Amino acid sequence: MDITLPLPIIRRDIASVEEALLRRRSIRDFVNQPISIHELSQILWSCYGLSSKSRGFKTTPSAGATYPLDIYVVIRENCIKMNDEEFIEAGVYKYDPSRHDLKLVRKGDYSRELMNACLGQKWVGDACFNIVLVAVFERTTRYYGSRGERYVWIEVGHAAQNVYLESVALGLGCVAIGAYYDDKVAEIIDLLEGVPAYILSIGVPRRRIETRLEDIHDIIKKNRGL
Repeated sequence: MDITLPLPIIRRDIASVEEALLRRRSIRDFVNQPISIHELSQILWSCYGLSSKSRGFKTTPSAGATYPLDIYVVIRENCIKMNDEEFIEAGVYKYDPSRHDLKLVRKGDYSRELMNACLGQKWVGDACFNIVLVAVFERTTRYYGSRGERYVWIEVGHAAQNVYLESVALGLGCVAIGAYYDDKVAEIIDLLEGVPAYILSIGVPRRRIETRLEDIHDIIKKNRGL
């Protein structure tokens, strides 16, 4: 079953960009608690959603607007609430930025399989969902040649940071995963094109990161010899 996501919104009651930057950390300790489809919607839009009415620009900068990334989502059982009684069915989905929805790729809870493909990193299996950023290099290299490969990796970093900051703003935790078996991840998400470039595990953090800007000021002043 395909999933129509709630339309993205701009909220005024969440952390500012500055606060999100201050509190951004890699969180590896999640509690077994579901999140809402609205939170999932916001994170996916922040990752790679549309940001232009006429030109198809996305929230992530892209060399020549070639947009070489595909976004896959691995959702754990009973972890994304559609309403008070229903959950999104566990499975592998592909995000469609143009429609802001999820296309079902495979039914079933593949969070443990993904965890094993990520060298047994426990937080991958504990996360409510995992985003797999897939790079289709040819979309960019056909215009920029071999230099385009670098541009694709830069874009992967842009998209990942968007996910980190939106997760913080929503009170969620995120950790980026770089250690995994490419072939196993590709098999799990039933990948037909491209290579897995990065994985982001998102869930409800066991504790909130508290950092005071005043403490950062003190460090800067001390390093200045003041």
